[in-house]
Amino acid sequence: MLMKRLVVCNSHLSAKFPFESKGLVVLTGNSHPDLVKRICNYLNVSPCKSVTSTHSNKEIKVEINETVRGHDVYLIQTGTTKVNDEIMEMLILAFACRAACARRVIIVMPYLPYCMQNKMRKRGSITCKLIAQLICSTGIDHVITIDLHSKEIQGFFDVPVDNLRASPFLISYLTETIPDHRNCVIVAKDPKSVARATSYAERLRVSLAVIHGVDREDTEQADGRTSPPPMEKEIKESEDCQTDALSSNKPALSHRVRTSESSNSSGLEPEPLTSPFVHNAWGFLPALQEKEKPPLSLVGNVNGKIAIIVDDIVDEVDDYVTAAELLHSRGAYKVYLIATHGLLTGDAAQKIENSLLDEVVVTNTVPHELQKMQCHKIRTVDISLLLSEAIRRIHNGESMSYLFMNVSKND
Repeated sequence: MLMKRLVVCNSHLSAKFPFESKGLVVLTGNSHPDLVKRICNYLNVSPCKSVTSTHSNKEIKVEINETVRGHDVYLIQTGTTKVNDEIMEMLILAFACRAACARRVIIVMPYLPYCMQNKMRKRGSITCKLIAQLICSTGIDHVITIDLHSKEIQGFFDVPVDNLRASPFLISYLTETIPDHRNCVIVAKDPKSVARATSYAERLRVSLAVIHGVDREDTEQADGRTSPPPMEKEIKESEDCQTDALSSNKPALSHRVRTSESSNSSGLEPEPLTSPFVHNAWGFLPALQEKEKPPLSLVGNVNGKIAIIVDDIVDEVDDYVTAAELLHSRGAYKVYLIATHGLLTGDAAQKIENSLLDEVVVTNTVPHELQKMQCHKIRTVDISLLLSEAIRRIHNGESMSYLFMNVSKND
């Protein structure tokens, strides 16, 4: 199985891959030096020497101090608390490699910043697509990442994207560290997480539970790119306009139209026309009822079991803390939180420390050593072997299908 073959203990970090590294260059930004060190240790190469500096006006400057001409450059950068600086640093490094005649430039970005902004909200933008287009504009050839927030994000790029999975490493950690893992129940923190949670439950051969509802005001913004609802006066005027149009055999318009004859004869600037809601001569279009979520509830049995909450990104932890309280109240004697990307920004570590969560398990796609010093409940699973194997296979022209063995659409 993929899980058994790939997962190794931390004591085996000195192992080297048997492959020829000629023509391979590992270039790195400043986001995650520990991960770069582990990857280079597996590949038996030294990172390319480069210098990144910041001017007094906050502009970023990079210098590559080794030749990359004719080489395959693997640029390793992830997203941390200084996400905008790290994106800019990566873009400049990639562009510098292309200008220096590198044969190929492959971005290795374990966590893709802005990946949660992948849907249109009101009059906003799909920022993740913008980031993808910026990355592709530097002339890169390939992208390697891990557990994108949405698989459709791969379509935002104009180059091949390998979206690797960290679930084999996380599942292996659970089976090795929880002796009674058959007495676990996988918990989806909301209905949107059911697919991911189901995948874990099926592989661990355990049951599934789902948390539904809210215990506070729902902050999710609707995709409401419309004007405010019309005022009563405007509705009456519009209805009169439609009636006049029908009686005079004129075409009925969904909005009032300003003409030269209707201008203000007093010479004053006419009032701006408002069209708060599109309607026709037969009345207003029906609107969807506003959602009303029920109080927080649990679907499934966790009494006397170990509850494992599964997600892809852990940043703000308020929802997980509330979920842990609910699970304990329903009889769970331990609550784990497991995720791929542990951003844990702000005071997340302190909240975890004071919560009913027994353990938070994340991978090292982003650095969180400071958070681990603040909270003894945080555990890290190393996925540098997965990235190293992906780099080795791409460099040698081998198939990547082995790394996606037994991966389903819900993984």
